[in-house]
Amino acid sequence: MKKRDFLIVGAGLYGAVFAREAARHGKTSLVIDRRPHIAGNVYTEEIEGIQVHRYGAHIFHTNDQRVWDYVNGFARFNRFTNSPVANYRGELYSLPFNMYTFNRMWGVVTPAEAAAKIAQQRAEAGITEPKNLEEQAISLVGTDIYEKLIKGYTEKQWGRPCRELPAFIIRRLPVRLTFDNNYFNALYQGIPVGGYTRMVANMLDDPRIEVRLSTDYLSDRGGLSAAAERVVYTGPIDAYFDYRLGCLQYRAVRFETEVLDMPNFQGNAAVNYTDAETPFTRIIEHKWFEFGRDAQGNELPKTVISREYSSEWRRGEDPYYPVNDAANSELLQAYQALAAQERGVIFGGRLGEYRYYDMDQVIARALEKADDVL
Repeated sequence: MKKRDFLIVGAGLYGAVFAREAARHGKTSLVIDRRPHIAGNVYTEEIEGIQVHRYGAHIFHTNDQRVWDYVNGFARFNRFTNSPVANYRGELYSLPFNMYTFNRMWGVVTPAEAAAKIAQQRAEAGITEPKNLEEQAISLVGTDIYEKLIKGYTEKQWGRPCRELPAFIIRRLPVRLTFDNNYFNALYQGIPVGGYTRMVANMLDDPRIEVRLSTDYLSDRGGLSAAAERVVYTGPIDAYFDYRLGCLQYRAVRFETEVLDMPNFQGNAAVNYTDAETPFTRIIEHKWFEFGRDAQGNELPKTVISREYSSEWRRGEDPYYPVNDAANSELLQAYQALAAQERGVIFGGRLGEYRYYDMDQVIARALEKADDVL
């Protein structure tokens, strides 16, 4: 096998960005992935003229000018704005939590009334220093919204009582005393026209980059590693070490996707089901990420939906969300100590670093590492 400068394990965003930057510096890379496709969890495929997000909804958003300029070099982005809806037993509420939400919940009409209601419920709950997710949520939006729109959804998603989850998980939730329905506080936002797969394919489109799919690094790491001077590993860090210290915990997600012979199922790209009884966490209607039209601007007669079910991760499944509690953080530190001793191996990405990164953060980390190495 021809010797390369880099063997890159994983054809997702981190691997693709690193490979592209290496090529820009005249370096060669062999990019492998155990899946039969590129783009990792941002992989999109066309069904009935609709770009379907195979592994869950991905809306690109960032305040990082360098990252935004970078991705626009490989794709043109549409103007999609993330405005999900919460469904609690048939009652519909705006997400993020804003004045529409507060009016629907309490009948208040001014920001002062909404703030007073939240302050009242926070005081009644006796919360001063939030110690867990439940207390943090109540301190942000009050007891009523926590009980209806946060508790059931969060416990389905994480498989744990809110009182056992760390407070920081909910701190990123936007709460506004305005009528702004934009979920993200980001300067730039959108979805690549033609899907993420096309964008990643453009990143990998360089004569210095070779891609091999359906190739499992951990099954032949000796032979594959020998094909390059250095390895960039974006798989699970504990799997790299054959789980010798134990398994880091993740949440897994299962998707039920179906094509419906109707033009409109729910009228929005994302609807969260926040009651505890509904087994899935949300339904994604993929066509609304591109305004219900195909690449030529024609209205689409059918629709594609995906129901998402969250569960505890087991070995052999795709890991999604790291469980960043104290026990897992301690175990991660032990694995990071082992990783520091691996000569010629770079650990990166959501799984390689065991971090819940947004897409722009993954790209930023890959660019930073490429800057350091190259």
